[in-house]
Amino acid sequence: MKVLNLRCANGHVFEGWFASDEDYMDQNGRGLVECPLCADKVVTRMPSAPRLNLSGAREPGASATLPSASQPGPQTAPQPADLQAAFMKAVREMMQRTEDVGARFAEEARRIHYGETPERGIRGKASPEEREALREEGIETFALPLPPGLEGPLQ
Repeated sequence: MKVLNLRCANGHVFEGWFASDEDYMDQNGRGLVECPLCADKVVTRMPSAPRLNLSGAREPGASATLPSASQPGPQTAPQPADLQAAFMKAVREMMQRTEDVGARFAEEARRIHYGETPERGIRGKASPEEREALREEGIETFALPLPPGLEGPLQ
């Protein structure tokens, strides 16, 4: 399995796993490779050192350490890939901890707010007008656009 570093036209960086270079080229040529954040299908391969996924095998003597709070390391600015990974992790966690009520979002938010149903985390779809009406009733919400790959059931 070859692991390739890819980038969409919007600058999002992600990995793709393919059986071979030819497999990547074939899938990309047929429009089957898309960005997991924005679903852009204009994907290019970034230069990278070859890396093969060999079921967890490591080079002899290879190890990694991370600075701990007691051993502060030099501070560096977060890299876009790190921010992207943190965002995706937060979105997945939010999706796991909330119930998808779909188009009934505004109705269900009101039922929770007025004590008609038990309090719980929900997510769903609401128009800007519905969100404004909820805000006027004292029900705070926020819009979180989900990457197309995360819509639907979690894998």
